[in-house]
Amino acid sequence: MASRQEHPNAALLDSATKGFGYLFANDIVAAKEHFGGNEDPFHLMGLGVCAFLEAVLGMETNLVTEASRLLALSETASRKYAKAKVKHPHHLHTKYPPGMEWEILNADAVVLLGLTNALSESYMGYLQCMYALNNAHSKFTKLYKTVFPNGIPETPALIQDALSPSSSSSTDSPDDFLSSSSTPSGSSALAPPSLHHKASFSSLASVSSVSSGVSSSAASAMNTLPATTPATPTGTLTPTKGSFFSRWMGGGPTSAAAAASEPSLPLHGHGHAGHGGGHGADGVVEDLIVSGTAFGFGLFNLVFSLLPKKVQGLVGFLGFHHDRPLALRALSLSAANASKGDVHGVFSGLVLMTYYGVVLLMSGWQHDEEGIAKVYESVIDAVEKRYPDGALWILNRAKILRMTHDPEGAIRVLKDGLRPERTHSFAQADIMLYFELAWTLLAQRRYQEAADAFLKLTELNSWSHGTYHFIAAGCQFSLGNKDKAQQLLDAIPGLIDMKKMGGKDLPTEVYIKKKMAFYIEKQTRRGGDPAKYVESVKISPAEELAIFWNTHARIDASTAKAHIKEFASLTPNVTISSPELEELGVGSSVISGGLERKPSTKSLLPLKGSKSGVTVSAPATPTGTGSITPSTSISQAGASTSTLTAVSSPATPIPSSTPQPRILDDLDNPEELAVRALLLGICHKTLNSYEAAKEFLEEAVGYYEKGVIKVNTWVGGMAMFEWGVAEIREVEWRERQARAANSESSTSSSSSESKTTPIDEEQWKTEWDQALTSASAKFDKAMSYSPNTVDLSSRLDSRVSMIRDEVRSKREKLGLKA
Repeated sequence: MASRQEHPNAALLDSATKGFGYLFANDIVAAKEHFGGNEDPFHLMGLGVCAFLEAVLGMETNLVTEASRLLALSETASRKYAKAKVKHPHHLHTKYPPGMEWEILNADAVVLLGLTNALSESYMGYLQCMYALNNAHSKFTKLYKTVFPNGIPETPALIQDALSPSSSSSTDSPDDFLSSSSTPSGSSALAPPSLHHKASFSSLASVSSVSSGVSSSAASAMNTLPATTPATPTGTLTPTKGSFFSRWMGGGPTSAAAAASEPSLPLHGHGHAGHGGGHGADGVVEDLIVSGTAFGFGLFNLVFSLLPKKVQGLVGFLGFHHDRPLALRALSLSAANASKGDVHGVFSGLVLMTYYGVVLLMSGWQHDEEGIAKVYESVIDAVEKRYPDGALWILNRAKILRMTHDPEGAIRVLKDGLRPERTHSFAQADIMLYFELAWTLLAQRRYQEAADAFLKLTELNSWSHGTYHFIAAGCQFSLGNKDKAQQLLDAIPGLIDMKKMGGKDLPTEVYIKKKMAFYIEKQTRRGGDPAKYVESVKISPAEELAIFWNTHARIDASTAKAHIKEFASLTPNVTISSPELEELGVGSSVISGGLERKPSTKSLLPLKGSKSGVTVSAPATPTGTGSITPSTSISQAGASTSTLTAVSSPATPIPSSTPQPRILDDLDNPEELAVRALLLGICHKTLNSYEAAKEFLEEAVGYYEKGVIKVNTWVGGMAMFEWGVAEIREVEWRERQARAANSESSTSSSSSESKTTPIDEEQWKTEWDQALTSASAKFDKAMSYSPNTVDLSSRLDSRVSMIRDEVRSKREKLGLKA
């Protein structure tokens, strides 16, 4: 038997890959044991990655410190090995310079160290992250130009297979999942008529320039799928069986391109699902170089593109030029090998899952939501087939179910993943399952279960117990358990004082402190016992904080209506009408404790100086006399919550000898009225009731522009953002309705031989242009309303960045000028 040409570092890499297999299968204890006792960069990186994942998932100070220490060791070791530049044996045919694998690992370590700094979600943390990434920038550029001298294909195989009708077949093996470089026949179904399919192997410079106008989501790449199979490379080192990437990265205009993309070593399958590589020992190193370069370059560009614009502006002098579409293509290229156990491929898949999950949840609108969901699911399929018990893949399976409007299915998947009989040595990954479960239960108004899940998190990690208690208190409030809610709130100050993340309060904790001070001030002003300030709470703290997680955007119609009924039942009455409010019997007339509150006869007072033309109502005047008791509002969960209202003059004079009743409005200040208007606007938007949604959001913006909001200063930017989203979604919804009606009419007329009026494409282009222009202006204004002094402003910053990319992609698809 002929001797195998084995790369001198293949055995070390194969051993490390086995350790990562344990990690991906949820057995972090076995992974650490496997990595331990080895001083080579591969195994040190394994330990560093384990610590990094524990830190990023657990958000605990000691884990962050340990991750930084181990990653620093890996960075030092990989730098030392890279400088040694040990020559390859003369019989080893490889096109890459000696030590390039160590350069990949060194760049990986630098990036992960930078990301560790960003865990605080503070602007200082982001700046420290950018400083660290600056050190890796030149490394990535050099590696990218060496491995991909002609750029990355516009349509990596992963995206092609995601659109293939056969990609979801349960009979596919992991090895078959992404083995073909041919274009799926079903891919053209999602491509718009105006786009032509062609292969693109452009240079780095041209890819960068062209991609700046390409979609930020994978859906953009879907619309540019090549119609032909890439040609076989014509280089002199053409093996009968190359590494994974050599099977599809051909077709470049020169043999140099083929040489840059086609490792020459044959593959010999070994390893098994879950704990080993799917490569031959000879191909793993070259696969690491190709996959690792794509992963690092893609991750670098994606991370930078997602940082708040304020931070990007501050570090612009460093010379960074991010390209999100190119980043997504690079990550997709690497992730295509995830099903074979390639470490960088799996991590690229994880990055893509995280990104697509965030886009679907937080951006507010996607120009091709169905396409993004398909690619997201295909990435999950690729990794989940190999590591079915991995908590991270179970988490993303649940997320895609939630994003595709199956929250109950998501809950079942999460609960199944938390079954005691499963391997649970990776506690931080299990924490993410609980975290996702808690938010999904909250979104479904399953308040008791949600409260239990959030409090369970306090037993699993030390990250912001104050935040968990605050949300759990909101859940108990919604259930009517005010005493329990107060107990949870009382515990928060001591929990927040437990310093973490460099001794600074987390952004959510800063927000919570302000809210608690606001509740106490309101309770005192209303003459209540400050120790029982939960009595002054009228809008659930959990539902208010959920705005920042965009929880209400993916709820079903019945849940949205339950929210609308709850918020609109608070006094003073809302002055905006909608079909939903009329259906629910709230807003125009509310029965409260025997007193009928009729539609308000108060005049609408224009907000002086308001830029949006919003009007705010004067305090409501009661229409009856006599003894008035505290009103009662019934929550969706069936629990009653007592409410009081603001001092008002009765419509009918009362004799001076009769004690004048005090009617305190539930919401007696602009801070809460603005939050209610925002929540009602979001819930109406979820129900496609856009006229009412825009009116409520305009009302919320009006309070901000009036300058009467001092605590909830985040409302102005958030409401303006949601207003812009509503304008876009309204046009999309109306166009969908029109096309559905036209299709139905065409079907009917075909049998009756009558003619139908064709869709006026130019009219819809005009409407889209107007909506996108108006919304973009609102996104700009939202950013101006949300400086970094505003609570959790970095979240809105990222959301605006994502939706701007979606707007740009929609304009390109329609042929509209930016």
